[in-house]
Amino acid sequence: MTDDRSSETSVVASQVSEPLPLEEQRAWYAGITGYQWLVLLVASAGWIFDIYENQIFVLTRTTMLSDLLNQPGNSSDVKYYSDSINSVFLVGGAVGGVLFGAIADRFGRTRSMILSILVYSIFTALTAAAQSVWHVAVLRFFVAMGTGGEWAVAAALVAETFPRRARAQASGIFHASSVLGVVAAGVAGMLTGSNWRMAFLLGLGPALLVLVIRLFIREPERMKAASTAPEKHGFGEFWSNRKYRRHALLGLLLAAVGLAGYWCVLTAGGDLARAQLLRDGVDLQTAERKAKFAYSIVQTCGVGVGLFAMGPLCAWLGRRWAFIAMQAASIIITPITCFAPQSYDQLLVMLPIMGFFVGGMHAGYAVWFPEFFPTRLRATGAGLCFNGGRLVAAVMLIVSASLKARPGMDLRMAVTILSLIYLIGIVIALLLPETHGRALED
Repeated sequence: MTDDRSSETSVVASQVSEPLPLEEQRAWYAGITGYQWLVLLVASAGWIFDIYENQIFVLTRTTMLSDLLNQPGNSSDVKYYSDSINSVFLVGGAVGGVLFGAIADRFGRTRSMILSILVYSIFTALTAAAQSVWHVAVLRFFVAMGTGGEWAVAAALVAETFPRRARAQASGIFHASSVLGVVAAGVAGMLTGSNWRMAFLLGLGPALLVLVIRLFIREPERMKAASTAPEKHGFGEFWSNRKYRRHALLGLLLAAVGLAGYWCVLTAGGDLARAQLLRDGVDLQTAERKAKFAYSIVQTCGVGVGLFAMGPLCAWLGRRWAFIAMQAASIIITPITCFAPQSYDQLLVMLPIMGFFVGGMHAGYAVWFPEFFPTRLRATGAGLCFNGGRLVAAVMLIVSASLKARPGMDLRMAVTILSLIYLIGIVIALLLPETHGRALED
């Protein structure tokens, strides 16, 4: 057992220390073919629409649930079912990430991507016909299965299509494109107004992307080779192979930290803005409007810049130290954002900085996770890491809600305490292998 570990360590060390060939020392975008750009464009489009399907519920849920329950938007039932459906969505994403990842590793990337996009677009459109809350919950579960699966497949496809020197930047761009999905959902929400059924019906649009994938996207060569290789063990290999099991579990926990930070810390940006405005004596209606602007526009701009910066940061510092740096910065910047601003305008300066670090690190999952696994397990492994983390993050949502609702607890202190979860993330990052400069495992 010890000999195996030392042998593995020596192989990894040699892979990391081996200098890149001269051809791979050029600018990352030099020599990238038109087809490779097309793959990145299609994968990003799938992820953009994926995020649209996620966010359209967030933007319309109050109106939708108020309509279906025949109750005012601020009723306790509307809030309860809103959180409950979000929990169902997290579970569906975890199931879909593993399921479609396994399909991609068994039957190919293009088939699985087509299927996942059809699932999330069709079930989003069907939500427009929902007549009760349980209809919405069931449909959102299937939407989540498709969205979770699409990320896993697309992340593997981009990693396998781009050369080693461009992999971090291309994968980072892929995940960072999610910002456009948030914008698309916001535009759809404004155009449809209170007509939530039309907003969901627009979710059928991504199905057109299937035609592009069917006509122009082909299986990566390494995937073709893996499909004919004798060592095809399927999902069970994660549990029989110590190395892949360890990578999967640690990757899942790293994603759980980031997702928990997103839902517990980053989404509190609007609440922090609202609380500051109320302390300044602004009326509630105006505070609500300005808080939405602070969260959905100002903070999201910072998140977008951070997402696009994470790929180059992974290429510069290495995957491990990029995550350590972003998480350490999140621990520092969160209490500053919570307590330093003395006015709404000052908070507007800090929110995008917090968004840069807390939200930006998420693009690193698309860079790092596919590099943990061989081709025959890559989509399954990446999907298990990213989407499996949602289940653990769901538990943190309960902790977060309880802490923030505790009598006498200042929201700023609660958010600061929750940001300490990144200390766990730093430890996890130190335990994961550094894959910078290494070829993908076949």
